[in-house]
Amino acid sequence: MIRETIVTTRSASGEPHIAPMGATVIEGGYLLQPFRPSRTLDNLVATKIAVVNFTDDVRIFAGCVVGRRMKVDVSKSVYLDCPRLSDAIANDEVTVERIEDDPHRPKIYCKTYYRDNHKRFEGMNRAKAAVLEAAVLASRLDLLTDEKVDQEMAYLAIAVEKTAGPEELEAWGWVQEAIAEHRRRRAS
Repeated sequence: MIRETIVTTRSASGEPHIAPMGATVIEGGYLLQPFRPSRTLDNLVATKIAVVNFTDDVRIFAGCVVGRRMKVDVSKSVYLDCPRLSDAIANDEVTVERIEDDPHRPKIYCKTYYRDNHKRFEGMNRAKAAVLEAAVLASRLDLLTDEKVDQEMAYLAIAVEKTAGPEELEAWGWVQEAIAEHRRRRAS
């Protein structure tokens, strides 16, 4: 099972970094597979620690993917010297146990060191899932046909139109703008 998360890391000099990432649940922790090149990968190799954050703020996912980095507050984790999302619902502090190198997408096996819950989960919202899927589409625009992207976005728009709040609408707009900008750049 893959959980869509925000992984926070820090550089060797302490600079925090946040990135959306599918974290595959494995016994005792997670398998992370960042694509090269990646600051997340560089940080994991250098420090051997990360925080897997669980949030329902889809603006963080969409903003990272389309380059609209919003102000995201980070806090100190409980045990590991690694930042966590201040407003996360929960997070797992993890340590890197082993790395299987690969020229495109190394496998980083992480062990959960500590789990923390910060606030109550308020339930599901179909628009959040739709925006998350749209962000994934936006990250793959060079791999998909325009027709496929348009078809998927039209279907996802149904959930957004029916169930979105202001945060989901904002993130949805960012993804739509990124798709349009990608097509403008490609056409010129």
